[in-house]
Amino acid sequence: MKISTRGQYGTRALLDLALHQDGTPVLLKDIARRQQISVQYLEHLITPLIARGILRSTRGPGGGISLARSPKEIRLDEVIQLLEGSMTLVECVTNPEVCTRAEFCVTRDVWSELKNVINKVLESTTLQDLVERQERKKQPEEAMYYI
Repeated sequence: MKISTRGQYGTRALLDLALHQDGTPVLLKDIARRQQISVQYLEHLITPLIARGILRSTRGPGGGISLARSPKEIRLDEVIQLLEGSMTLVECVTNPEVCTRAEFCVTRDVWSELKNVINKVLESTTLQDLVERQERKKQPEEAMYYI
């Protein structure tokens, strides 16, 4: 399994927003600059996050994007599922009908266990957890651009 740039950049954008929110919306171009992601690509990532109610968009002067929920309420499994789709490593784990060996295949059991471990980590990690981890790292502000 490989998390694509959609999942990576989407998570980084949410972390950036959580770190830089001060009660006012943040401009997408500022997140793009800090995270070195093109505004156009970021727009594609932001759209489903707004539709799901993770982000809020404010138009007009003083507009931008902001978290629609507390960072404590935004779990990584929700973000990754939304941006990446299923976290299944092999199709037979969620759709055993694709393989005639699924019922007695021990490797399928391992892939299923691995999926469960990955899901457990993502389910137990919130955006707030990432904020706290970032703060513990005490990374210089200018280095944030290269996360």
